Amino acid sequence: MSEPVRISRRRARQLAVMGQVLDAPRPRSIREVVSRLGEVQIDPTSVVARTEHLVLFARLGTRFRVAELERLLWRERALFEYWVHILPIEDLPLHRISMRRYPHGPWKRHSYVREWLAANDEFVRYVLEELRRRGPLRARDLENRAAEGWRVGGWNDEGQSAPMLLDILWWQGRVMIVGRDGQQRIWDLASRSLPKVPAPPTSEMAARLIERQVRARGVTKLDRIGYLFDGDWKPRERALHEHLRDGLIVPLEVDGLPGSWFTHRELLDTAFRGRTVALSPFDDLISDRDRTEQLFDMYYRIEIYVPKAKRRWGYYVLPVLRGDRLVGRIDPAFDRKENILRINAIHMQEDESPGDRDAVDKAIDELGRWLGADEVLLPP
Repeated sequence: MSEPVRISRRRARQLAVMGQVLDAPRPRSIREVVSRLGEVQIDPTSVVARTEHLVLFARLGTRFRVAELERLLWRERALFEYWVHILPIEDLPLHRISMRRYPHGPWKRHSYVREWLAANDEFVRYVLEELRRRGPLRARDLENRAAEGWRVGGWNDEGQSAPMLLDILWWQGRVMIVGRDGQQRIWDLASRSLPKVPAPPTSEMAARLIERQVRARGVTKLDRIGYLFDGDWKPRERALHEHLRDGLIVPLEVDGLPGSWFTHRELLDTAFRGRTVALSPFDDLISDRDRTEQLFDMYYRIEIYVPKAKRRWGYYVLPVLRGDRLVGRIDPAFDRKENILRINAIHMQEDESPGDRDAVDKAIDELGRWLGADEVLLPP
């Protein structure tokens, strides 16, 4: 392995932004974004918009259309949903590794799932046969024929046997989400809803995965990559060693930050061009909260579940990225009935620089235009 390249913390931020396709110029399509990131997290919370829509808007700007995403998911099958992420269909063989192993894992939950499936073997056969015969179906279209109800404690026990079984069959890759009816997921057999995607050798898949994950994170530590192999680290270690040897992955030392870091050679050799945009709370640029604080000097937490009186920033706060800096937070809510985007609060960072507030206003304006709001109301 070559000697680490020493970089500034600012350059590390730039690598992180470029890896997440948040630099300029913008990417050209949804498929390009998902392919480069490898995954886009899904979350139905829609105070402003669903998080997967906000993530794609942040990359593509006002030309992003939800209908185009749905076409790629449900008609063209160029993308698919798995483990609450949108994924490129060419990565299906990678995720087949996890599908084949579930629920044969070490966790207590895995043991419960195995026992529950064994106790409900007839229920499993019923659900699969109904999907084969009548599908696609929603969970509520299926009878609850569980011999043993789903019981893990908590809100999702009562009457949840059919939805939980569908989730388990989804994790096993036996059924897939093929559409949505409002918030209701529509299910069908994976065998007739997913295209045939040939599986390359594991070594080839590992090499592709490691390269893309390092590139997507921009700057990363080893414990953040290769997770799709479910604890079997040999493919990851071999792929990483080969990429380090051929120089595609570069070891780093980041000024002021402890530990060993890595980046992608192409990013390291690329000049940075920034832009301004509001980010989803679940955006992968900031999803690692500790790294966000280390790189961007922003302590960021979601306050959805914090009592209102104890919230510091707001219910669904979006950080605003300007270039390689997080310059502030906005607390927005989109009133769909009135078609008004309300900005409840704006919080600038303590190290505010000239032009930062203008950048936040620009991000708010772009968000309002993408949502099609008739009016944007700013706080007094």
